[in-house]
Amino acid sequence: MAPILEKALGVKCFVDENFDSDVLGTFTGEINRELDPIATAREKCLLAMKANHCDLGVASEGSFGPHPSLFFMGADDEFLVFIDLANHIEIVVRELSTETNFNAKPIENKKELLLFAEQVGFPSHGLILRNAKNDNAAIFKGITDVNNLIETYDLIMSKYKTVYAETDMRALYNPSRMKVIESATKKLVVKINSQCPQCKTPGFDVKKSKKGLKCSLCGSPTDTTLSHIYVCQKCAFEKEEWYPNQKTTEDPTYCNYCNP
Repeated sequence: MAPILEKALGVKCFVDENFDSDVLGTFTGEINRELDPIATAREKCLLAMKANHCDLGVASEGSFGPHPSLFFMGADDEFLVFIDLANHIEIVVRELSTETNFNAKPIENKKELLLFAEQVGFPSHGLILRNAKNDNAAIFKGITDVNNLIETYDLIMSKYKTVYAETDMRALYNPSRMKVIESATKKLVVKINSQCPQCKTPGFDVKKSKKGLKCSLCGSPTDTTLSHIYVCQKCAFEKEEWYPNQKTTEDPTYCNYCNP
């Protein structure tokens, strides 16, 4: 994130190494996330800004699970929240990607462990071993060395007789996730640089969409987007952009009258 933001916005980024974001929830369940992803990223951002006396801050929050529309595919759902306290601006972007190694399974032997590790991109991608799913009696995170992996497996197996492996989805142990966050950051820069035509406030963005693009065969309105409504969060100026998908009609395949 930092190189992109520094180049595009002329800022100097730093990370508070003493800030513990785990207080807002952990991927491994020791602490449940009480807020939704956007609210969590916002709270994370504000807490870090307050601790470091900053007017500008940015935070990410990711969720992992089944893709909302592509069945049987995993997804990384990333949100970034950028806050400018001095100008009372908040800008949010989302990046939903299937490019994730998110995975987990019970492990019965070392051969199965090493196969799972290979499948999820270990050792460039870190692993977590624990005694059982949703059990924190024994949990070891950030494993990126094969010897450490095997030693940890032996340790847990000797005491609990079961081992559960999962991908470490924290960004610093997951290059696949970092790429998704990079894409989200590029979106964020575009949105920050989008200014309101009336008051020049950054973050002039789409707040709602209108359906109704006409069918090219019968002329009936379809469910395809006809226009986007941009709204300034500061002065409430609105602008409607027609045909945002660069087409003025829709294929009859997607018409409920021609193809019910």
